[in-house]
Amino acid sequence: MNAVVFEHVPVAELPQKWREKLASAGSATVTVRIEEEAQAAPAEEFTTDDPAFGIWRDREDMADVAAYVRKIRQPRYNRDGSRNEH
Repeated sequence: MNAVVFEHVPVAELPQKWREKLASAGSATVTVRIEEEAQAAPAEEFTTDDPAFGIWRDREDMADVAAYVRKIRQPRYNRDGSRNEH
């Protein structure tokens, strides 16, 4: 990573927005370090050769996944999360 360092810079010579963030002013000096920001790696697109991947994507009864799961769990569990004893 590249960095540029400026030492003993008078606060009065800093940009206005930087001066506003510093409590001290007047004849004070500061060290300014400017670093290059790390670039985020581009996200790779998920791919697979598995023929079973996505076989249920066209099922209309699973369009709302949360509702579908609630429906299939309903006979086994009560609303409070306890097991339904039959």
